[in-house]
Amino acid sequence: MGDVEYDPRTAVIVVDVQNDFASMDGSLPVAGAEEVIPFINTEMHEAAAAGATIVLTQDWHPPSTPHFAKDGGVWPVHCVAGTAGADLHPNLDPATGAITVRKGVGGEDGYSAFTLRDPESGIETGTGLLETLRDRAIERVVVMGLALDYCVKATAIDAAVAGFATVVAADATRAVNLRPGDGARAVVELLAAGVTVS
Repeated sequence: MGDVEYDPRTAVIVVDVQNDFASMDGSLPVAGAEEVIPFINTEMHEAAAAGATIVLTQDWHPPSTPHFAKDGGVWPVHCVAGTAGADLHPNLDPATGAITVRKGVGGEDGYSAFTLRDPESGIETGTGLLETLRDRAIERVVVMGLALDYCVKATAIDAAVAGFATVVAADATRAVNLRPGDGARAVVELLAAGVTVS
């Protein structure tokens, strides 16, 4: 994958490959999502075999949250904790020993695997992932999954800000494009933040 060499100092973060995003009958489907899952599986297992840390994230919302349009937010109801929509897509083949990070459990905006933001106060709190990666002496982070213009972007920028050499695997992500061109704008933002997109 580009110039990234998988090794024990690398973490692969697979973002939100869940039914509501990755299935075309999900509540918030991302066009082209299912076609990137085989690539994600290959990279994830190659990385795990090299001793890399694998992280799987999931949106895990309560039934009502200011994150949802019905409660004043912008998104349709999605990835409600314990529902089929929140489950990982059946074609995703998680690596043995993968760490799971669930986002938005308390109703927060869970865009990044590293931070949660209260949608009313704007206060941010950590998920604990940063500490986990530092405990494992991680130096490089490779981000893939859904969606490029939201959770992948937020996760990668947070990783770069934290000092990790950060790569977004372009072949293993797709954008939701709530507004036309959001995916292209996300790439510009990622590059400006020092993230490699390859």
